[in-house]
Amino acid sequence: MAVDSPCISICKFDEKTGLCLGCLRTKDECRQWKKMKDKHRARIIDERPRRRAKLKKHRK
Repeated sequence: MAVDSPCISICKFDEKTGLCLGCLRTKDECRQWKKMKDKHRARIIDERPRRRAKLKKHRK
C-alpha cells in the first residue's frame, strides 16, 4: 500500500520553520517524496501534528 502525498497545492513555505503551510513537509521532503520508501513517508505523515504545533508557535 502506497502512502499518498499530503500535498494540497498551497506550496508556500514558512521562513522560520521551513515547513510548507499546506502539507507541513520541508522542501526537500516534497522533492524527494516519490523516491521515498513508504516507511519514511508514513513517519512524515505521523509527524504532522507536531509540525503543525511548531508552525503555529512560530507564526504568532
